[in-house]
Parts: sequence; structure tokens; C-alpha cells
Amino acid sequence: MMCKKNMNSLLLSLAPKIVKLQTLVLRQDNPQLEDNAVEAVANHCRELQDLDLSKSLKLTDRSLYSLARGCTNLTKLNLSGCTSFSDTALAYLTRFCRKLKILNLCGCVGAVSDNALQPSVFSVSITETTIGKLMQAIGENCNQMQSLNLGWCESISDDGVLSLANGCPDLRSLDLCGCVLITDESVVALANRCVHLRSLGLYYCRNITDRAMYSLAQSGVKNKHERWRTVKKGKFDEEGLRNLNISQCTYLTPSAVQAVCDTFPALHTCSGRHSLVMSGCLNLTSVHCACILQPHRTHTHTAFPHPAH
Repeated sequence: MMCKKNMNSLLLSLAPKIVKLQTLVLRQDNPQLEDNAVEAVANHCRELQDLDLSKSLKLTDRSLYSLARGCTNLTKLNLSGCTSFSDTALAYLTRFCRKLKILNLCGCVGAVSDNALQPSVFSVSITETTIGKLMQAIGENCNQMQSLNLGWCESISDDGVLSLANGCPDLRSLDLCGCVLITDESVVALANRCVHLRSLGLYYCRNITDRAMYSLAQSGVKNKHERWRTVKKGKFDEEGLRNLNISQCTYLTPSAVQAVCDTFPALHTCSGRHSLVMSGCLNLTSVHCACILQPHRTHTHTAFPHPAH
């Protein structure tokens, strides 16, 4: 549904007539949507699976509570740029929308903290302020999660990411760009627990060091035989990292990043195929993907001088 004028009124009138709706896109450049329209959708569209509310700056926790009560079949939810939600309301949503596989919380700086990712959030009063509530809830309630965007949610720390890694083992894509508090501990946990991870965004995570890179490389070697089990009749469903953004991670050295690049052949630095993004890391200019280096190098077993623990 795309409407430039009177979106709220239109949705209020249409909601009772679209009870079988499964996908609804309400992305806005000029925020119009209000809580009463989302409540109408939640009350009538019980089969909704895919909902985009990005940039809905007027929405409050009322919308999330109504979605939790009415739209329990949601598998994909985009709340990027919604800055008025609390982590308590988001945690409550995950308690009922347990089928979520794709969740975009990019830029929800006021709502997303460790509280959303960790377990046992509901062992305390919902009005009680507890560190780790939202990340706890995602880790505990959404074990089918495959794609999570937490870009620029600056309150997230290692504790939250550890809860996420433990609770969401099927995670395929995770964007932590701008999560400035996280360290190597987060990446080590993801490497060890989320063996299906294909895309990882670490842009501007300036506490990341070589230990994180070697843990990714080691996990790739460890899981190599498991990935090759998918080879059937000449078809290879390639697992392992396909996209990695380490831009502005200035503590990284060429040897550590090259180890990751060598382990995951789907990571490319060559023109037109940039899936290993290293902008702002001037010391990493010597890192190249296999398709560039193959004529000039003999591939040998990769050494890992800094094993992760």
C-alpha cells in the first residue's frame, strides 16, 4: 500500500476489508501513520506475515502492543528509523511474535539495547528497568531469527550479542554497524555459535581486533566439511561468509583479514564484486580475494597465530 496523502485515514477504512492480507508496506518519507491505524491492522489482519513500518516516527509503544496481540504470524518486520519505541515494548512483541525470521531495527536508537537480546526478560515486572531486556528477549523468544539489523543501535554491548548468538543459532545475516561498544567477544561468539552466518556488518566497530578475524577464519575451516555435505549432483549450496563489512575497523592487520578472505572464497575485493568492504582501513590495501591472487599464489594451509578462546 503506497499513499502520499491521508494514509492514516485510508488504512483505518481499509483494514476491515483486507482481513486476508499477508504483506503490507507502509514505508513513509513524510510520517503520517499513527497508532490507531496500526491497531486497526492488528485487529483485522490476523494473517499478516510481512509488515514494513519504517520511518513511522509518530508511532509509539501502543502500536507494538497491538501487533503483539493481533499479528502473531509475523515473520518479517521492518521498524527501521522508528525512534519512539521502548525496549520493553519491543521485548513484549517478541514474546508473542515468535515466528519472526527477519527483523530490521536499524536506527531505533531509543529502543534497542542489550535488554532486547537476552533471555529471562519476563521473570521480572514489565515496568522494571533491567539491563539486557530487549536483546535478551530476542535471544529467548525468536530462535527462528535469520536476519537482524541492529545498525546504529549504540547501546548494544557484548552481553546482548552473546545472548543473540546463543539463542538464534540459525542467524544468517547480522548488521552491527555503528554498535561502538562491541568487542572481539561478540564476533567470537557469533563465529562459534552461528555456523550459518553469511553476512556480518561491523562498520565503525572500532574495538574489533585481529582476534575476531581469526575466530571467523577458524570457524570457517572447522565447518568446511559440513558445508561440503550440501554438494549433490555437482551443485554446491555455498555456506560461510559472503559479505563482511569491516570499514573503519582500524585495529585490523592484513594477515588477519587475509586469513578470513582465504577461508571464505565468496568474499571478494575485486572490482564489481565487493563483498569484503574495508573502507577507511588504509593498512589493508594488500588484502585480496582468491580470484585475484590465484595466478600468483600457491594455496597452503592457513596459519592462525592468534587463536580465539
